[in-house]
Amino acid sequence: MSRIELKHIDKFYGDNHVLRDINLTIEDGDFMTLLGPSGCGKTTTLRVVSGLEKPQNGIMTIDGVEMINADTAYYAEPSKRGLNLVFQSYALWPHMTVRENISFGLKIQKLPKDEIEKRLKESLRMMRIEEYIDRYPNELSGGQQQRVAIARAVASNPRLLLLDEPLSNLDARLRIDMRSELQRIHRELGTTIIYVTHDQVEALTMSTKIALFKAGELSQVATPLELYMNPVDLQAADFIGNPRINLLEGTAEMKNGDLHVKSELGEHVFPKSDMTDEPIREGVFPCVVAVRPEQVHISTEAGGDALAVKVYANQFAGSETLVSLRAGESDFLSKQIGLTYYEMDRTVYVHIPPEKINVYDAESTRLIKRAH
Repeated sequence: MSRIELKHIDKFYGDNHVLRDINLTIEDGDFMTLLGPSGCGKTTTLRVVSGLEKPQNGIMTIDGVEMINADTAYYAEPSKRGLNLVFQSYALWPHMTVRENISFGLKIQKLPKDEIEKRLKESLRMMRIEEYIDRYPNELSGGQQQRVAIARAVASNPRLLLLDEPLSNLDARLRIDMRSELQRIHRELGTTIIYVTHDQVEALTMSTKIALFKAGELSQVATPLELYMNPVDLQAADFIGNPRINLLEGTAEMKNGDLHVKSELGEHVFPKSDMTDEPIREGVFPCVVAVRPEQVHISTEAGGDALAVKVYANQFAGSETLVSLRAGESDFLSKQIGLTYYEMDRTVYVHIPPEKINVYDAESTRLIKRAH
């Protein structure tokens, strides 16, 4: 078991308040990704969990056992926390072979030779690097070195596996391969994984939960689907998704329990059941209508509730085509699968499923109408 709880964690570097009242629960067996732009606090949070940083305030427990209590100045040593950390830089011993790098920590634990050999071979098998067992790190590619670093980490059967941007030094193809391997390791071992990245694709494809950071604070903790479908505020909405979400100004008003919204995308009425718990202001107020590009469906023929718009530009991107559209004074994007082409300034008709639309309060920036 490895359930981690962070309660009211604060971390300062001098006057710089880098973690602000962090409260986060990571359940046993989770693949929790700490996601956010550079400088948002995600790596510092990982270092607090690992024991490499000591917070000035807060408590951390693993399976109910205190590892940090800033009030009593108790900080369990990293070796007492039952975890392994994989760094971005691999951190392999250059004078040791793959066998020696992986076995080193197991020997420190004074495990029997046959147990060490068993774990060595199993970790090599999991990472598919059996043929490199007698090579030195400088004889391996970056991707192979990263596999060795992860094999070394999993060989000790840690309760917790911490990964600090481990794929950022790899090329695009290797990153895809390693994402698959990490998913498979998580499934096979059932180990609780905490993974740090600024890459939203990594976060969305591998995680069971994502903790989104913003300027030292936790913005949202959710499943990948929930985070993608319903970002909690405009900054989260703008950060998650490639291509970016469409954001259009509008006005909103609650009438008879329903939310009435007007924008360049037309008029929509949303039932109370689609509302979040955010308070909604009285009267007419400015809002932002948000819709993902893949939810903007284009037709060349008018019909139903389709909205007439102009084609502004066409961007062919291999497996998909990005079509820039203009409604009134607002531009927005549609993502079409495959190769499509629409002449510039041509009138086309778009349909957007109302249930896929998000609405944000423009002043508070908070989500007030959910997509589903």
